Amino acid sequence: MSKHKCKAVILKKVVIVTGGSRGIGAATSKLLASKGYAVCVNFIHNESRAEELVTEIREQGGTAISVRADVSVESDVKSLFEIACNKLGAVTHLVNNAGILFTQSALVDIEFDRFEKVMKSNVASCFLCSKAFIKQAQDGGAIVNVSSAASRTGAPFEYVDYAASKGAMDSLTKGLSLELASRNIRVNGVRPGCIYTEMHADGGEPGRVDRLASQLPLQRGGTPEEVANSIAWLLSDEASYVTGSFVDIAGGR
Repeated sequence: MSKHKCKAVILKKVVIVTGGSRGIGAATSKLLASKGYAVCVNFIHNESRAEELVTEIREQGGTAISVRADVSVESDVKSLFEIACNKLGAVTHLVNNAGILFTQSALVDIEFDRFEKVMKSNVASCFLCSKAFIKQAQDGGAIVNVSSAASRTGAPFEYVDYAASKGAMDSLTKGLSLELASRNIRVNGVRPGCIYTEMHADGGEPGRVDRLASQLPLQRGGTPEEVANSIAWLLSDEASYVTGSFVDIAGGR
């Protein structure tokens, strides 16, 4: 297997968080920085928001950079890993969090172009970043893929395309965990449910979590920080015997 040309010696924990400038990604970036990780905050559109997050992390004594990259494009992913390696060191951990969601629709009303965009953004990005990570990995490491409870429910009449992309991510997580176990690279997933993030506005219903909260066993929506806590645990040595597993963060649903 060809190796990425990162020559940095592993002296610290370095993590790339894709889609790291908002929502679950931002909460994860901040939490990991507070735990001593050097964090590469990946973003694609909102540079000012990514820079604000990096500044906040640095002001609190952490180490962080922001890197613009479309992680569904292979050349961008290669550049992302090269920059992270050159500025922070060899990448030891990866959070595949980038993803998109479109307006709630029944499958029959979803255009194929939208379906392709969702699969590319949500699945191809996970594939490409995982591949790049593996090529430069040295001694062990960990990947956490941010899936969704939609992979279990199917999200009927809302976004079956998004649910299908997360189901594909779950399969990738399981298969890759078995391929990499002998190299001590752990691969796990988290499946958030109704979490207070801006993604619901992307789906056309900003108040979706409040609408559904009473239907959940815990009677409330979740926070990005609650998801970040599970991601941080799966990346950590406390989860050293956990691979190919999924943590459902969905209020009991």
